[in-house]
Amino acid sequence: MSEPQRSADMSDDQVPVGPGVRTRRAMLTGAGAVGAAVVLAACGGEGDDGAAPSPGPQVTDTGDAGGGDRAGAQSLARTTDIPVGGGAVFAAQGVVITQPSAGDFKGFDPICTHQGCPVSNVDGGTINCTCHGSKFSIEDGSVKAGPATTPLPAKNIKVDGDQIALA
Repeated sequence: MSEPQRSADMSDDQVPVGPGVRTRRAMLTGAGAVGAAVVLAACGGEGDDGAAPSPGPQVTDTGDAGGGDRAGAQSLARTTDIPVGGGAVFAAQGVVITQPSAGDFKGFDPICTHQGCPVSNVDGGTINCTCHGSKFSIEDGSVKAGPATTPLPAKNIKVDGDQIALA
């Protein structure tokens, strides 16, 4: 639709308004509402009968879903989960656990000291940040490749039997 038409005897501030006149703003608002409705309608899938989604399986406090007892929720991993010469990033728990040599487990902060990106993996004997390419030693967190210049801070972990937890 076009702008409201004014007659030749109207001044610039006398453009017609009212319930019968459609403005550009009203047209855009209506088009936005239609677009939103289309997007929301597309979110429903086939077979969506309006029923609430299933809550999933019941969660219990009876130990480890992997089959062992990890002393409740305090254990992060089993010693067998951490490869010799490698490690694993536990971002949600705020720790990287490495095993530089058999039976020697280390913990480090998972945030790169360069610009605060989370480290992404442990590979090739280093803890790696893919944001800018920094690499840190799995033995002591020291910088192996920049741009980071500061080592990863150590985190206290404890090994109890085959369980690894934050200390």
